[in-house]
Amino acid sequence: GLDQPLALQFAGYLRALAQGDLGRALLTGNPVSADLARVLPATVELATLAMLIGTLLGVPLGVLAASHHRRWPDHLARVAGLLGHSTPVFWFGMMGLLVFYAWLGWAGGIGRIGLAFEGTVPVRSGLLLVDALLAGDMAAFRSALRHLLLPACVLGLHSMAYLSRMTRAFMLAQLSQEYVTTARVKGLSERQVVWGHAFRNIRVQLLTIVALAYGGLLEGAVLVETVFGWPGFGSYLTGSLLLGDMNAVMGSVLVVGVLFVALNLGADALYQVFDPRARA
Repeated sequence: GLDQPLALQFAGYLRALAQGDLGRALLTGNPVSADLARVLPATVELATLAMLIGTLLGVPLGVLAASHHRRWPDHLARVAGLLGHSTPVFWFGMMGLLVFYAWLGWAGGIGRIGLAFEGTVPVRSGLLLVDALLAGDMAAFRSALRHLLLPACVLGLHSMAYLSRMTRAFMLAQLSQEYVTTARVKGLSERQVVWGHAFRNIRVQLLTIVALAYGGLLEGAVLVETVFGWPGFGSYLTGSLLLGDMNAVMGSVLVVGVLFVALNLGADALYQVFDPRARA
């Protein structure tokens, strides 16, 4: 439709978009929707494990820092958060490969799975760990897990730094409130005050932060995927940008936007679980 007026070209694009047609990628020659369906599960698998690691480490670290404000645990957590947030993620990845793959041999190296298992796991969900379990192939599962853990830890530590800083800020705001002083005067333990009262009041804020951080991991894992040779969404988008493949770029950006909207809507829906006022 390049011979038609711009308005008609755009209308044609919207009609095709409504039918799930994102055009054809120059990089692969396949429909963009098929390419995205192929590469997205790899990034979802990586980002989900990284988000779990970042949340399980970052949230308790932020709570610990806030509850020991201006003492050594707080200083240690702030330094860890600063280093994790400011150190380039690709440097973390390269050092991880050097230490845990080249020197110690604990990690699986680049790619999603060992060469001996390439193409042996039937594709069902696209999530390699899940597919290996469904196939009952524990050797392939262990190989996929060894390849996944190191890049997930690199991304997870980067997320941990951000989540710990945000959790600390939210907790400091709550611990300065009068209801916390009242709880302490009533004789409640510090654990009850921090986790039973203050932390309960920041769960909704944390939910939003975690949802946005997860969306950022889905579309921002480009450097980690490049370092680890991870065949995911970030690598696909980078290759499309370098080639000037606008169909693939527009389709990828559109999918990222839809994911962010879906994550925000999901976080809004979960507000009712954590905040009784939202149910009212």
